[in-house]
Amino acid sequence: MIPGEEQFPYTIRVVSDILESNGSSSMASVCGGSLAMMDAGVPLKNAVAGIAMGLVMDENTGKYAVLSDIAGAEDHYGDMDFKVAGTAEGITALQMDIKVSGITTDVMTKALDQARRGRLHILGKMKETLSAPRQNISTFAPRIVTIRIPVDKIRDVIGPGGKMIRSIIERTGVKIDVEDDGRVNVASADGDSAQKAISIIQELTATPELNKTYLGKVQRITDFGAFVEIMPGTDGLLHVSEIANHRVKDVRDELKEGEQLLVKVINIDPTGKVRLSRKALLREEAANKG
Repeated sequence: MIPGEEQFPYTIRVVSDILESNGSSSMASVCGGSLAMMDAGVPLKNAVAGIAMGLVMDENTGKYAVLSDIAGAEDHYGDMDFKVAGTAEGITALQMDIKVSGITTDVMTKALDQARRGRLHILGKMKETLSAPRQNISTFAPRIVTIRIPVDKIRDVIGPGGKMIRSIIERTGVKIDVEDDGRVNVASADGDSAQKAISIIQELTATPELNKTYLGKVQRITDFGAFVEIMPGTDGLLHVSEIANHRVKDVRDELKEGEQLLVKVINIDPTGKVRLSRKALLREEAANKG
């Protein structure tokens, strides 16, 4: 009933303190554990309840009685301890201890039927208290936000000798776990800190997108154009033919190193080289004004 790691990337530890036992403490733990997780905001698919069935049998005559919700004495003197846990739709787990040489299909059928009716009764009582998981995670639990980054960008997040990831943790106070498949779990009790860490990671791992506009910074000017940094560590070539609507004789007449300007990604070749255009944006701006 617990969602997969993709939806709910938490490790869950359920503690059940039984103060007195006159019945099945394990089935009480199933019911209480289910309610506790729902109350904590764990998005369980369905509530789970459990009940223990007992048996008193005369092996000589074959006469028997199936007992629901066995007390301690019935467990001790009886011939069967049959625990059944499940939802309103079906069984999720069962366990059986028997002291007789064997039980018949009839006994099993009766025990399962009584267990089902008992389980549905308990689930009804549980529903009266809490009918569905809380919408939000408990304020006492850390928030875990999962994002995905390209596998080849993992090294950028970790940095040489772990320098970058340590820096992000120190700046934001979050915990970061990076998986080999590109999943990054950011855990923090403070939502703003988690978002700050995610923003840093996304900035480090961002890749240029075709036809997207970026505010870039001119890093280097050459005779054939300028190299413009559009995101940290990523430059693109703004060719001389893509700088302005008119013919540019000297790139330095139009641009200066360190200058910021809007550019559009017009091509990304298979090797990852980025081609930029300023002219395309100037034309779009003129068309909109017209």
